[in-house]
Amino acid sequence: MNEKPIPDVTVIIGAYEAMPYLIRCLESVEAQTIGADRIEIVAVDDGSTDGTGEYLEEFAARSAVPTRVIRQANSGGPSGPRNVGLGLARGRYVFFLDADDYFGDEALERMVAMADRAHTDVVLGKVVGVNRGAPMSMWTATKERVNVYNSKVIYTLSAQKLFRRDLLERIGLRFDEGLKTGEDALFTMEAYLRGAGVSVISNYACYHLVGRDDGKHVTKSGTYEWRFDSMRAMMALIHRLEPAGPKRDFLMVRPFTVGMLQQFGPVFLRDAEEVRRHKMELAAPLMDVYWNDGVARLIKVAERLRLAAVARGRSDVLVDVLTYLRKKSVPDVVSSRKGDQLFLAYPHFRDRSSGLSDSDFEVTVPDWHDGKRIEQPAAAARRASLSRRAARRIRRDVRRWRARLITG
Repeated sequence: MNEKPIPDVTVIIGAYEAMPYLIRCLESVEAQTIGADRIEIVAVDDGSTDGTGEYLEEFAARSAVPTRVIRQANSGGPSGPRNVGLGLARGRYVFFLDADDYFGDEALERMVAMADRAHTDVVLGKVVGVNRGAPMSMWTATKERVNVYNSKVIYTLSAQKLFRRDLLERIGLRFDEGLKTGEDALFTMEAYLRGAGVSVISNYACYHLVGRDDGKHVTKSGTYEWRFDSMRAMMALIHRLEPAGPKRDFLMVRPFTVGMLQQFGPVFLRDAEEVRRHKMELAAPLMDVYWNDGVARLIKVAERLRLAAVARGRSDVLVDVLTYLRKKSVPDVVSSRKGDQLFLAYPHFRDRSSGLSDSDFEVTVPDWHDGKRIEQPAAAARRASLSRRAARRIRRDVRRWRARLITG
């Protein structure tokens, strides 16, 4: 085994009841322009009963791509198979390919070239949806090196990325098998924060994210208790790796807005009273430890109000705000006496009995009101001042150019 050349990439495929999607998945690995001699597959059949394991073994016997197949009893989630695959991987890089999905032909060649050129530890290849949605905000441009603070990569934490294996081994990074959902987000966030930079490939569709016709996709399943487990783990990770301050506050926006808000959005109005109480109980310790003014001021008013109501244990106030939002009502814009603050007067504005404060209603980041963008008066004034100065510079440069033409 040690005499074999080290492949550039180990493609790790955890497969459970993956037929017939697995066929195209494996074909896409064989079609990689990087060449079969530079890759290997480690495929883990997680107790399938639909012929997945048998097909993997048939593929391994005939494919030019070196393929190792492990068949095991069902582990109950994707973490176990991925960890097994990591333990057997030999490649300089690893890529976690879901058995439902497939690569673009040039995906691995482009991603390896990018990582080698930029010396980054994680590469994001553009993801496109097939019969389902896919993340979009991070694909505006191809970038050799970004991080979680100067890009949108924090909003794609799925495991379908190229990771430098040396990083994973050096920090002992594995998927948390105790989590039923969100294990990939935890894994990827730690790689982002502890790795040597992230690259983004936006000019080629590297990964095709497939929506199964039978609806059996892991992101569509799970209980709200699992979601809270995932949030708890992510918040703890961020606090462990990032010291208190603006950077930590910035990172914490994600688990609050992509996580907590989903539990206290429109679905909360449909929840039974018992479920509402349980969600508030699960949220309370997280809000006590992790919610603060620094995080709150980075979130738009309508979202912040919902989280503020949860933080104060006021499900009645939350229901009022959610009902107001469902009706698409438009709040009044209220200015402070000095004109240096703007507030959106959603339900319970300046109602002291609600437990909310004026700061919960204040516009602190660019927001939307009745279809129009609004922002803090101070920020708007600075922007206007910069625009005026820029206009004056342009006029001055034009006058100088004209003068040179006349005297020339």
